[in-house]
Amino acid sequence: MPHFSAIDILVAVIVLIAAVTDFRTRRIPNWLTISGICSGLALNCVLAGWSGLKTSLSGLALGFVVYFFFYFLRAMGAGDVKLMAAVGAIVGPSSWLVIFIASALAGGLFALILMVWKGRVKETLHNTLFIAGELMQFRPPHKRRADLDVKDPRAVNMPHGVAIAAGTMACLLLAAI
Repeated sequence: MPHFSAIDILVAVIVLIAAVTDFRTRRIPNWLTISGICSGLALNCVLAGWSGLKTSLSGLALGFVVYFFFYFLRAMGAGDVKLMAAVGAIVGPSSWLVIFIASALAGGLFALILMVWKGRVKETLHNTLFIAGELMQFRPPHKRRADLDVKDPRAVNMPHGVAIAAGTMACLLLAAI
């Protein structure tokens, strides 16, 4: 029988609630992300003292900085940034990196499914090339194409909280076996 730690249970609860709320409302509430950050800091401090707090703060910073880059490009919402900061505060930087990769893979798979389901394969590939070209010239893609801003009503959005939950849960389950 798999054994899950308090850290595992806390991160699972936070990401699963985020996935449900993001799927239903396309928002991840502040009460959830702030409580995730505070709980992660407190739990790590209780479990490992000052070194646990340092690990938690490092994970928080890593999650925030990496996802803030995507927010700056208007590819993610602020709730996604705060959720990944909370995940980092709970699991620390090394586990956060694994969860980030798993979440990116899950998000990519979900995006492919959404692209095919909506019949937007050609348009999505064109947008991807446009985005890559703009980024190579150090220009935010949404400046020339407003429909590439996650907040634009014409943008096709995916609840990224679901991908974060899928990546996190996959990591937890694989680590338990």
